[in-house]
Amino acid sequence: MNAALLKRLFSAVRNGTDKDVVAVCDRIVEAERGLGHSKLAADLEKTLEAAKRQRKAQGNSASSSSLLSALPSNKRDSAPLIQVIEHEALRHHMVLPPEVEARFTRIEKEFAARSRLATYGLNARKRILLYGPPGCGKSLGAERLAWATGLPLHRVRFDTLISSFFGETATNLGKVFEAAEKQPCALFLDECDTIARSRGDRNDVGEVSRVVNMLLQLLEDFKGDGLVIAATNYYEALDKAFYRRFDEAVEVPTPGITEIARLLKATLAALKVDPAVNFEQFAGSLDGFSFSEVEKIAQNAAKHCILENRKMVNEDDLVNAATEVRRHS
Repeated sequence: MNAALLKRLFSAVRNGTDKDVVAVCDRIVEAERGLGHSKLAADLEKTLEAAKRQRKAQGNSASSSSLLSALPSNKRDSAPLIQVIEHEALRHHMVLPPEVEARFTRIEKEFAARSRLATYGLNARKRILLYGPPGCGKSLGAERLAWATGLPLHRVRFDTLISSFFGETATNLGKVFEAAEKQPCALFLDECDTIARSRGDRNDVGEVSRVVNMLLQLLEDFKGDGLVIAATNYYEALDKAFYRRFDEAVEVPTPGITEIARLLKATLAALKVDPAVNFEQFAGSLDGFSFSEVEKIAQNAAKHCILENRKMVNEDDLVNAATEVRRHS
């Protein structure tokens, strides 16, 4: 088959553009007929026309994801090994210190310029490790990278990936990476320490070492057009060889007072806030809180204001919300 047609077809499938897929399929039918492959052309045309009629009957409501290959599942009960978060559902607004923001931006820029970099023999960063304390925004960081690069986020489901049966966990892991190479995505291994803990652990068993070795090999061999993003709260617990497989390791820190103030303002941006509220001063009282806790404080303050039928969020709303979050943290 014509190489140009194949490239167009796979590009259309990757971008999820149904019209382009149909147009390329029409061209393939014509090309096969031109080569004298009349029976093949007729069979392809029949299949394509049936697909067109089905789409028309469904009002073109079929998801473009149906054009892509089936998602990987485990052998035991066919449970999906990944959770897909489509581009429009991704969160992407982050408040980070300037130096951390610069590192995220560099990853995004390199991905956008990956073809240009390749002409000079350079590879864009595609294996990213995010680490830091709980609630600091690692999962949000993965979503932001997927959103900025235009990729769907494929979150690995360790509850279905890990199996008690010998060799099955490694097999499942292989399926996940194989799918990520076929179908460009941001493959997200959240809490990757679940399967990447040090092989020197005294409680280590042979199966654990095999899984870690498999993961290391898959990371090293990954040739997909997307990203692999791993996140952990336990940086020191990871196998030392694991770090070397990543192009970039980014520490996502607990927010400082400046970031807390910015996050409060951003979360409350849809409401009016009493001018008497001093965000910087109030942020000082939240020093040591995580991003998720600060966001929850702002959201709870906003909800209380709305339920009270008031037009402005005041300082009492914020103080009470902070007291409640502090009580339950």
